Amino acid sequence: MFEDMKHILTIGLAIMLSLTALAQSNITQFLGIPVDGTKSAMIQKLKNKGYTYNLARDYLEGEFNGRKVHVYVVTNNNKVYRIMVTDANETSEREIKNRFNTLCRQFSKNEKYVPQDLIGNYEISEDEDISHEMTVKNKRYQAAYYQVSEADKDTTGGHEWVMNKLLSMYSQEELQNLSEERIQSISILLLAGYINEKISHKSVWFMISESYGRYSICIYYDNEKNQANGEDL
Repeated sequence: MFEDMKHILTIGLAIMLSLTALAQSNITQFLGIPVDGTKSAMIQKLKNKGYTYNLARDYLEGEFNGRKVHVYVVTNNNKVYRIMVTDANETSEREIKNRFNTLCRQFSKNEKYVPQDLIGNYEISEDEDISHEMTVKNKRYQAAYYQVSEADKDTTGGHEWVMNKLLSMYSQEELQNLSEERIQSISILLLAGYINEKISHKSVWFMISESYGRYSICIYYDNEKNQANGEDL
């Protein structure tokens, strides 16, 4: 019975891992730097990467993914929880649509990311009037992903975790009376919760920003473990 269950769980793991990857205790990284620690330490690390700190405007200047950008370090209780990367120069509606779609394709081809929407189709159609949609309908154009490291791809513990969860939910007699299909369905749901718990704090997303008819891209690297959760209320 338990050998059959192990086989079923292996299938369930393969299905889920085709959509995302299991994570450990690591956190979001920007240019290989963990999004964590103090603001001053993060600024120094980014300066070591070649960025220049603009003290008057409180951002760093440099290049990222082939564009001139401004990099903001955002904190909560002096812990870094977000790196925000914005275009230094705004552009036209046509150009920003192409740029947004190019970013979507770059993220989809990058093995370090999986879409938060399992379909993952964030691209904007050629005929869409984003100016009208944003200004009149308040539509927001964004694409969201989870960052996946090599450590996240280690499935060690996955089988055991799901097995223990199943045994806490059902007695051995109840498990024996469940069909293989039912056990597989339950296992996949459990794995979805396990994956969400492990990687949901490593969010990387980008959106189109508009100002007086000109557009830019903002990219956010979030360590949601450091975000405010009402502890100061």
